[in-house]
Amino acid sequence: MLTASESALARAVLVHGPIARSALAARLALSPASLTRLVRPFLDHGVFVEYPHVTDGLVGRPVTPLDVAPGWGRFAGVKLTGDRAYAVVTDARAEVLADSERALHGTDPESVSRTVAELIGDLVSSEGGQSTVLRAVGVSLGGTVRAGRVEFAPFLGWEGVDLAAPLQADIGVPVTVENDVIALTEAEHWFGRARGIPGFSLITIGAGVGHGLVIDDRVVRTAAGADHIGHVPVAPSGPVCARGHRGCAQMLTTASILAECTRDLGRPVTPEDVLSLARRGDRTVARIVARNAVALGRLIALVAGLTQQSVVVLAGEGIDLVAVAEERLRETIAQAREPRADPIEVHIDDSGFPAWARGAAAVAVQAAVDGIDLTASPAP
Repeated sequence: MLTASESALARAVLVHGPIARSALAARLALSPASLTRLVRPFLDHGVFVEYPHVTDGLVGRPVTPLDVAPGWGRFAGVKLTGDRAYAVVTDARAEVLADSERALHGTDPESVSRTVAELIGDLVSSEGGQSTVLRAVGVSLGGTVRAGRVEFAPFLGWEGVDLAAPLQADIGVPVTVENDVIALTEAEHWFGRARGIPGFSLITIGAGVGHGLVIDDRVVRTAAGADHIGHVPVAPSGPVCARGHRGCAQMLTTASILAECTRDLGRPVTPEDVLSLARRGDRTVARIVARNAVALGRLIALVAGLTQQSVVVLAGEGIDLVAVAEERLRETIAQAREPRADPIEVHIDDSGFPAWARGAAAVAVQAAVDGIDLTASPAP
């Protein structure tokens, strides 16, 4: 296991590399000698690579950038829903190199483990065969995850499930299981839209409404993993949710929007139908989308006000409709804020399910970094 200083160094190079030693020393408040002492084992073990001298653009002096070694390994991330597994293989910066998905043939833990192991095996083989070293796997799902154990996963019908152990036995590398919103928040923080931003909120829209929070460069974790904001009231005249709440944030979910559109159009519709109709300016769908944009704008303003974080990242498979009514969304956010308050900076990650899987990969990267053993003898 790494010391606190070693862990901080590894994360700084991972997130900010290639980075000059001088910039790295300043970021970590280390002397050049202390930095050299910390860096050497990472170089010896093949975790870091040192690039040739380049010229500092400010003062013209040569600097030696450090970076994570390209051959350090591959990482797999898997997002589980109630009926499918979405997987990616990434490099150490969670850059997606290959992706795929597969239907779950059953939701019992053993069946899910087999499906995930087969999916990852096929992806790793297609990406690089035997020459590719799979270092770790991350799995994310909606529900309560404590210390890697799934306490409750409503979409899979699980309670008290240890998925990591059987999957690790099937794959042969360390497996980390995490709440999907927490995993996605980590990915956005380390490598995504909020990279380099010390504090922000993540709001996810899809099967549910999720909220992740980063303060002082750390993801905030509740006992359940990520807090739930799906039943926060956002529209006094909105639809009634399954729990009897009128106009709560559940109206933003894919299921709620589909139900409204199906009812008002008089025929069943798919998410693709709704998006197509909205883009074509269908009046019925446009009205529903506009009302949801106002509701989401109010939710964003509320979250920003209560967390005191003026940066918000929007993500999830249901976020596509935001682009259709983005102007209305931003108008609502501005109207809901105190005029003298800091403006809210909104970033949109519209990559859908691959973003969730990438979040799981980011958790695997994080676990691998924390588990680096610099006391072992370096490989020859």
